Amino acid sequence: MSHAPKTPAEYWDKYKPYKGEGPQPAPQVDRFDWTQYPGHGPGGEVLGSPRRALELGPAEGKEAAHLARHGVEVTGVDFSPVQVGRARAWWNGTPGLSFVQGEACAYLSSAPAEYDAIYSVWGAVWFTDPEDLFPCVFKRLAPGGVFAFSQAEPVAGSYGPQRMRGKWLEGRTRELTVLRWQYTPQTWTDILKQHGFADIDAQVIKAPDPKKLGTLLVRARVPA
Repeated sequence: MSHAPKTPAEYWDKYKPYKGEGPQPAPQVDRFDWTQYPGHGPGGEVLGSPRRALELGPAEGKEAAHLARHGVEVTGVDFSPVQVGRARAWWNGTPGLSFVQGEACAYLSSAPAEYDAIYSVWGAVWFTDPEDLFPCVFKRLAPGGVFAFSQAEPVAGSYGPQRMRGKWLEGRTRELTVLRWQYTPQTWTDILKQHGFADIDAQVIKAPDPKKLGTLLVRARVPA
């Protein structure tokens, strides 16, 4: 019997388990999706035309692979060794694409590279304190570089770091605390301004079905 995850990395190791038999097929990469609804909302154009990009928390690496196939040099950093291993296996041989195991802030603080775009699609930005992460992102973006991220539409009245109970934690006497940060679009705008970002656009993209949850999409730039 598999044990309950005791660390955040172990949690994400089990976040997207494959329930079928045999090797898991790689996802389609014909489009860059910010929302949880394939083909809905804006695509990779949100990032402009970067030559080098960094994805924080890429999981299966679908968006990173899409950018790489369009000539962008992309690095994906994820602290789940299982998901990094899976992404490497799926996209092995894709020119300009690499995946690194590591925590977002630690990687940004140690890696000397400069990027034209840093982004996160329902990834590490959602699960990292912006007061820790945003200064690290700012330092690694080239002048005029784009920072963009998406996550679930915030629930009214539930702002700041919110405890998350995953399906792997249900029924366990000892729970692992996983936090995710959510704010209104205006609050995200204010936080980004406080950390030096400009040209900020924060909005909620409504779901195709109005009864379903929308997607928060935030885009900002480092001043040129």
